[in-house]
Amino acid sequence: MNKDRLEWIMSGLNQYQLTKTEDQFVKSALGDFNQNHALTDDREERLETLYKEKSKLKPNKKSNYFSFRESPPKKSKPRRPGTRMS
Repeated sequence: MNKDRLEWIMSGLNQYQLTKTEDQFVKSALGDFNQNHALTDDREERLETLYKEKSKLKPNKKSNYFSFRESPPKKSKPRRPGTRMS
């Protein structure tokens, strides 16, 4: 797995609430990659599987990108009196 792929997976996982075990695994995998510049095949597969499982769920409120924001009501423009043609 290359660095770009790992960063893409990590950014995707940041949208979801991870369990304590999943969070520890992700942190250790990231630490291993930073140290060795590679992951074992088992870790790569587990990380990909975790991402696929989480991507089936709805993102949590951690990420504001997907949440709806309340917007103030828009001001209406006053109408200009029109001229009538008869």
